[in-house]
Amino acid sequence: MTAPPNELPEVELGLGGSLRIGRARIAVADALALLGAIAQTRSVQGAATEIGLSYRAAWERVRALEADVGHQLVRKTRGHGTTLTETGAALHDALAGAAESLALPLAREARAMQARLAVLLAAPRRLTLAASHDPLLMDVLGAWDGADLAVMGSRDAVVRLLDGRADAAGFHCGAIGPAAAGPPFSDLVADPAFRVLPLFEREQGLLVASGNPLRLSTPEDLRVTKARFVNRQKGSGTRAWFDRLLAETGTSPDEIVGYGLEEFTHQAVAAVIASGAADAGLGARAAAERFGLGFISVGWEVYCLAASASLPEEGLDRVQAMVAERIGEVPGYRLPG
Repeated sequence: MTAPPNELPEVELGLGGSLRIGRARIAVADALALLGAIAQTRSVQGAATEIGLSYRAAWERVRALEADVGHQLVRKTRGHGTTLTETGAALHDALAGAAESLALPLAREARAMQARLAVLLAAPRRLTLAASHDPLLMDVLGAWDGADLAVMGSRDAVVRLLDGRADAAGFHCGAIGPAAAGPPFSDLVADPAFRVLPLFEREQGLLVASGNPLRLSTPEDLRVTKARFVNRQKGSGTRAWFDRLLAETGTSPDEIVGYGLEEFTHQAVAAVIASGAADAGLGARAAAERFGLGFISVGWEVYCLAASASLPEEGLDRVQAMVAERIGEVPGYRLPG
């Protein structure tokens, strides 16, 4: 039953949740549940109760698994109950790692399959979109009944896509772009399992009171003048860009009055400034225009839309087409170069 020393059998993971070791094929979920229950209860009887088997059926499953693997996996010791052998513990950890690594891509592919079947059956399915806030995109999606939108920071939106909890993610990373922004953005761009579509470019800058009474011109002026700042929430692309701007000038966040005051949208930042409760914030030109504020540009960035490469392209293409139709109507936007 035992494999020759130092000789490793061929291992293959199946998409159906199975693991082939040599000639044996093991159901990952069943084997993981059995070994995990034995490790937790230190008893085959306890494990049987935990996973809903009879004591005899549990032992039969243990013996069958040992025969498949070719090693003893469980050891009974007087006074210490039943425990996993070193091989059993290693197999349990390997199965747990495989189950965890397979869960996210399988969840994403399940969403893509559902969308493809909906198209095949002529049953339109709404796109589940997690996206960083943007005034133009919010207007476009508000006029389209094809998507369920959850607004959040760029990082959270990308993580939700990677976790299989969204069909698509809208995100931006400032002027440096996703490839240079680090995980999870760089992971998304480098992974061929995803399609990343540059949706539009937008101009970001300091939103200030009308007439710019404090004569602000750079982020460093916020520290010098003690201007009251209103920030975006942690995890947002705009917040990350502002932090990079501070780092470039050697300015500590503690030197910015109001750095800890957070709002979740560009409009909310603009509204706080327009009300007189703050002097400045970082945001899109469109928000400044909407609230009659002054605007000091700090640069242009690309806003991207990403989805699983296997997701039907109709949904993303529809969003792209609607944005292209509106791009010339709103200041501070342009199509990707």
